[in-house]
Amino acid sequence: MAATFYGVNDASAVKLWRRKLARDVQASTFMGKFLGESDDSLVQIYDETGKGAGDRVTVTLRGQLVGDGVLGDGTLEGNEEALSFFTDNLIIDQLRHATRSAGKMSEHRVPWKNREESKNALRDWWANRLDTAFFNQIAGYTAQTDVRYTGNQAVLAPTNIIRPASAPTDEALDDAATESMSLALIDSAVAQAKTRTRDGVAVPMRPIKVDGEDRWVMFLHPFQASSLRTNTNNGQWLDIQKASLAGGDSKRSPIFTGALGMYNGVVLHETPRVPQGVHSTTGARVTKTRRAILCGAQAAALGFGAGYSFDKFDWNEELFDYGNQLGVEAGMIYGLKKTRYNSIDFSTIVISTFSNAADV
Repeated sequence: MAATFYGVNDASAVKLWRRKLARDVQASTFMGKFLGESDDSLVQIYDETGKGAGDRVTVTLRGQLVGDGVLGDGTLEGNEEALSFFTDNLIIDQLRHATRSAGKMSEHRVPWKNREESKNALRDWWANRLDTAFFNQIAGYTAQTDVRYTGNQAVLAPTNIIRPASAPTDEALDDAATESMSLALIDSAVAQAKTRTRDGVAVPMRPIKVDGEDRWVMFLHPFQASSLRTNTNNGQWLDIQKASLAGGDSKRSPIFTGALGMYNGVVLHETPRVPQGVHSTTGARVTKTRRAILCGAQAAALGFGAGYSFDKFDWNEELFDYGNQLGVEAGMIYGLKKTRYNSIDFSTIVISTFSNAADV
């Protein structure tokens, strides 16, 4: 009986395994449900560099018109308003990783079996790396300076940040009773998102539209979510449960998938990837705090190099030691960052709170 065999770096095998890897990585990432190409997506995908040469994507935002307009038969000619545009640069670079078998005898595997094991290992590595980069970026976690963990570009400190009890810095947060996460802080973040101004001009954050409804997304660390759950005061955790994802919301958009609940139009997601605070003078991590993030539309940008996408990774195989060991490499040229225009974080607000003094 004839059997189909795909040799090392066989063109069909490469296509098959790179497709499997890309599909599995996106399904395994936390941020995968928030990706999209429209400007209503929390993480917007830009494909300019996916079509040709270049090491960066220039992301452009059109500003809002602020002129008074002309009443009645007043002369409009000569009183037009120029369009204003702001830009942000998304740098892309190559990131790769690989596995290598110990050998046929020690592994008791043949090379094509090892492909599956390699794919699963690289899937987990890539999913972890992309999620880590996403949260380091949107939280402004400048304590991480290795760009391999920050989407291939430096992290920028948050320009929109809220702390309880008017604490001036992350390191000043040390009171579990008064400086932990609360619904009042969520209310403050939503109010800031809706009323933000710059130089006297309104520049509100833009929410995500779900079936015509305005929605925000907030990412909380489990310690911050626990603070909400254990708050027994009136109008705290029970309010979230009353406004849980009953009805059709959970089916209309992936942003509701796996959510804790919804409060004041904010879909709450719990994840341990929410980073710690950052010391204001040393730049080191502050272990007793966590940085929740309220996000609107276009909070982050994701771009790829030519020939790459979230559906297309590199997949290369190589035999070593006279064919006894199989190495598998998976790589991608990409960049990921939070969006910032005119020196302001465009669609993120950080909420630093006390989390747990033993959190390390």
